[in-house]
Amino acid sequence: MVVEHAELTIAPGREAEFEAAFARGEKAIAQSPGYRWSRLLRQVENPGTYLLLVGWVSLEAHTVEFRGSELFQQWRGAVGEFFAAPPNVTHFGGELAPERLG
Repeated sequence: MVVEHAELTIAPGREAEFEAAFARGEKAIAQSPGYRWSRLLRQVENPGTYLLLVGWVSLEAHTVEFRGSELFQQWRGAVGEFFAAPPNVTHFGGELAPERLG
């Protein structure tokens, strides 16, 4: 599994609108075959910044299959107007055994 880590910066004063639109946009993400789960977290220190975490079966499930699909267009259509800057997206993979976390 791969976890998409996306930092989203929302236009000032549009946070409530974004959150409502995110609920609609998340439905598009969830329809993608490689999707497993998602979580949206709002930063405490800067309420206009959000962290979106999405579990995918593989990197390609996100970067190729989802991003190349009509579902991605639906996602961006729902939330894109609220972005104050392009999302900063990275991916994490693999799991550390608890004993390795010390």
